[in-house]
Amino acid sequence: MSKLTASQAGGEAGPSTQAGPSARTGLSAAEAERRLAAEGPNELQRAGTRSLRRIALEVIREPMFGLLLAAGAVYLVLGDLAEAALLLAFASLSVGIAIVQEHRSERVLEALRDLTSPRALVVRDGQRRRIPGREVVRGDLLVLAEGDRVAADALVLECADLLVDESLLTGESVAVRKRPHASSDPGRDPAAFPPGGDDLPAVFAGTLVVRGQGLAEVAQTGAASRIGRIGQALGSIETATPRLTRQTRAIVRTVALVGVACCVAAVLLFGLLRGSWLDGVLAGIALGMSMLPEEFPLVLTVFMVMGAWRLSRARVLTRRAAAIETLGAATVLCTDKTGTLTENRMTIAELWPANGERGRIDAGAPDPASDALLELGVLASAQDPFDPMEKAFLVLRAEWHGGEQVPGTMVRAWPLSPELLAVGQAWRSVEEGALVVAAKGAPEAIAKLCAMDGQQAEALQERVDRMARAGLRVLGVAEARILDAEAATLPDSLAGLPFRFAGLVGLEDPVRQSVPAAVAECRAAGVRVLMITGDYPQTARAIAERAGIDSGAVLTGAEMADLDDDALAAAVARASVFARIMPEQKLRLVQALRRAGEVVAMTGDGVNDAPALKAADIGVAMGGRGTDVAREASSIVLLDDDFGSIVRTVRLGRRIYDNLRKAMTYILAIHVPIAGMALLPLLTGLPIVFWPIHIAFLEMVIDPVCSIVFEAETEESDVMKRPPRDPESRILSGDVLGWALAQGVLAFGVVALVYLGAARAGLPEADVRAVTFVTLVLVNLALILVNRSYRVDPLGLLLRPNRALAWVAVLAGGLIVLAVAWPPAQELFRFGGFHWHDLAIGAGAAIALAIALDLLKFLWGRRLSG
Repeated sequence: MSKLTASQAGGEAGPSTQAGPSARTGLSAAEAERRLAAEGPNELQRAGTRSLRRIALEVIREPMFGLLLAAGAVYLVLGDLAEAALLLAFASLSVGIAIVQEHRSERVLEALRDLTSPRALVVRDGQRRRIPGREVVRGDLLVLAEGDRVAADALVLECADLLVDESLLTGESVAVRKRPHASSDPGRDPAAFPPGGDDLPAVFAGTLVVRGQGLAEVAQTGAASRIGRIGQALGSIETATPRLTRQTRAIVRTVALVGVACCVAAVLLFGLLRGSWLDGVLAGIALGMSMLPEEFPLVLTVFMVMGAWRLSRARVLTRRAAAIETLGAATVLCTDKTGTLTENRMTIAELWPANGERGRIDAGAPDPASDALLELGVLASAQDPFDPMEKAFLVLRAEWHGGEQVPGTMVRAWPLSPELLAVGQAWRSVEEGALVVAAKGAPEAIAKLCAMDGQQAEALQERVDRMARAGLRVLGVAEARILDAEAATLPDSLAGLPFRFAGLVGLEDPVRQSVPAAVAECRAAGVRVLMITGDYPQTARAIAERAGIDSGAVLTGAEMADLDDDALAAAVARASVFARIMPEQKLRLVQALRRAGEVVAMTGDGVNDAPALKAADIGVAMGGRGTDVAREASSIVLLDDDFGSIVRTVRLGRRIYDNLRKAMTYILAIHVPIAGMALLPLLTGLPIVFWPIHIAFLEMVIDPVCSIVFEAETEESDVMKRPPRDPESRILSGDVLGWALAQGVLAFGVVALVYLGAARAGLPEADVRAVTFVTLVLVNLALILVNRSYRVDPLGLLLRPNRALAWVAVLAGGLIVLAVAWPPAQELFRFGGFHWHDLAIGAGAAIALAIALDLLKFLWGRRLSG
C-alpha cells in the first residue's frame, strides 16, 4: 500500500525502466575495484577485532600455562631435562590449540560481522547492485531510500521528498530535508555543507533516510568521512556481559581460589612430612592444575561461536552472543504475517467494481468495469515495484494488456501516513486539461476519502467482511479528477480531493507450507505464537487459522489505543492475533508481554520497528526485506524471512544450552577424581600417582572433549516437548552441581579403589601409577558417555554417532597405548611395564561406574533437563 522505495528494489540487479536515479550509469565495475584496492574499504577501525598476536598474549596469560611453565622450571632444577622438555611441549601444544581455536573463532565472527553489516544500493555499469557497505568507493552512485543507512559522505544529485535523520552527528532528532546539488553551490565537497540544516545537498555516512528517495555521488568513505574524522565507530556498541559469561567467571574464580589454597597446603604438607620441598612444589602444582577448571572460558567461547555458525547454516545470523543463551528461554514469538508466515507472493483473487458485480479474473478479455478498477490500482502503485501487492496489480495488467505502457505522466504522490492508511498518485491524463488522482488503501480510509454516508459505508463493510473471511487482503480503490489548471494547488493530503469510490480488490498471499508444523512445534514446546499484522481483522483471523495459530480473540490497533497498560496486559494474555497494528504499537505489545513475565522474540523489518526489536528479549530482523536500522536493532537476522527459521533457531538455542550444561557438568565431574588422586597420596603417604606431566596429558584429552565433542552432540529427543526454561535459572543449578559432584565422587571412589588395591597388593610404584592412570582415562570415557544425554543409556549413546567423539577417542586411545607400551614414553611418564590385566581392571572399573551412573541418571535426569 505504500509507495515503493528504491532500496526495496535493490535486490534485483538490472537497469530500471523509469527515469530517475538509475538513468545514470555510475562507475564501471573495473574502476570501482581499482579504487577499492587503492583507497581501502569503506569502514572504520573495529575496536573489537583481535589480532593473532593479541590472541596469543591472552592465551599465554592463562593460569594453566603458567603452572606448566613453573613445573617445567622445577624439572630443570632437578636436572630432569626429558620431563621438562615434554611439559614444555605439552604447554606449547596446548597454547597452539587454544590460539588456533581463538583465531578461527575470530575469523568466524568477522565473517558474521560482514554478513550483518549495512549494505548499499549502488549504480554501476548502468545497473543497480546491492553490495556490502564496505565496498562502496569514492565516485559511486548511491540509491537512497527510506529505512537505509547512508553508506558514505555523498553529494545529492537527485531526490524526491528526501528526509534524513542526522541526529548521530548533530544530536538533533528532527529529520532534515535534502535537495539536489546546484551549480551555484560552493564546491562539490560534502564538507562544505555541515549536517543539521534543511535544504542542503549533502548526506553523511551513518545517517538514516527516514522518507523519500534520491541519488547521491560518494565523495568520502571510511575514515575520511565526517563520522570517521570525529572518531565515531558505528557497530561497536558496547553491550552488557552475557549472564553465562558472568556465571562462568564467578565459578572459575571460586574454584581457582580453592585450588590455590589446596596447592599451598599440598606443598607444605609434602615438604614437612616428606622433607622434599621441590617434589612438594611439583605435587602442589599438579594439585592446582587438577583443580583449575580453565576449560570453562574455552567451552563458552567455542559454544557461542559454533552456535552462531550453526545458526548461520540455518539461514540465521547472530548479532549478539547473549541471544543464543536467551533463545531456549523464549516463551512468546511475535511474528509478522506477510513474508514470514506467508510466501509474500500476492496475487489478485477478486475484483469488485463499484457496480457490485464480481469481475472475472482470467487471461481472457476483462470486462470494462474490472479493467477500469485494475487500471486505477496500477496508477496508485509504483511503476517499478517491489511490494508484492503492487506487483500483483502490474502482473495482472500485463496479462490483460501485454507490455502496454501506463498512459500519462505522474506529477505528484501522497505517501502512507498514520492518519490515513492510503496512498495516492496524480497523473496527467491523456485527456487534455485534466489530472487523474488514483488512491488505494484500507477500505475504511477509502470510504472516508469518498465521504460515504452511513448506509454506503455499512454495505461496503459487509462486502469487505465477506472477502476478509475468505483470507483475502482487501484494498479499496478511489478516483478523483481535477482540472489541470489546479495542479499547482494540489493539497498536502488526499482528504482535500473529491474522490469517487471505484471498487474493492482482494489479494491473497498463501501460507508457507512449513508454517503449520512449525506453529504446532512451538505449541508443544510451550511457546505462544502471536501474529501481528496491519491487515484487516477478518483477514488476519483467516490467515491465523490456516497457520494453526489460536485465533479466538483478535485485538486491533484502535482497540489497543483505548486500553491502559493494565487492560492491555489482560488483553494480550487472551489474544493471539493483532490486526491493524501500526509499527509504533509493537513497542507497547513487547512492554506488556515483558511486564507479564514473558520472554519475547519479536520480528520486524521497518525503521519504526526498531524500538520494539530493541525492547524485546530477542529482536528478530528480516534479512531479505528488512531495513538496515531494523537489523542493527535486532539480536538475530533471518536471511530467508521464514517463520520456520525462527522455530529452528529456538530448537538450536535449546540444544546449545543443553550441550553447554552437559559440557560444564562433565568438566566439574572429571576434575573431582583428578584432584582427588593428586591429593590422596599426600594424605595416605602412598606413592604419588600424578605429577604435572600426567595432568597436562589429561588436559590434552579433556579440553577437546568438553569443547568440541559436547558441542557436536545431537539434541535431546524432548528438546521441543518441554516448557521454556526460567531465564533467571543458573546453568549450574543446585541439581546440576549435585549431579556433577555425584559423578565425580563415584568416579574418584572407583579410581581410588583400584589405586589402593594395587598399592596394598605390593605392586611397584611405577605399576601402581600405570594401572591407576589407565583406569582414570577409561573412567573419563565413561563420564563422557554418561554426560552425552540425560535420557539415553550408555549403550544407546555408543550407537548414536558423534564424529568428533570418534576422532578424540581414537587419538586419546593411541596416546594412551603409546604412553604405557613404548619404553621411552614409559620412562617419561614413570610407568611400569604394560600388563593386559591392568587394562581389564581399568575397563571393569569404568563399566561398573557407567552402570552405577546410568541408574542414578534415571532418577536424576528429568530434574536436569527440565
